[in-house]
Amino acid sequence: MAFTDDYDFHELKNEAEQLVLQELERQLEECKDEEFCRCSDCILDMAAMAFNSVKPIYRYSLLGTLYAAQAMDDKAYAETVKQAVAGAISKVKSNPSHD
Repeated sequence: MAFTDDYDFHELKNEAEQLVLQELERQLEECKDEEFCRCSDCILDMAAMAFNSVKPIYRYSLLGTLYAAQAMDDKAYAETVKQAVAGAISKVKSNPSHD
């Protein structure tokens, strides 16, 4: 039997993902008049790059949820998310993964 069959990993969540996606949506809305590719591949590349640039905030339990909420309210963390998203948008705008 596999390790993942023995334990329920479905409840393990990375709260940073939601923060990144909200910030990505906000920043893309701000530059909606700019011409650049917004296909699924490019948007997912932006999200993946930003995810890889921020510290994850995983939670499983109620205590973990409280810790995640505290970390998400941290101004320095929010700024890190903003910078990671801005950098990802800029990089993919300049170098889309397709022709």
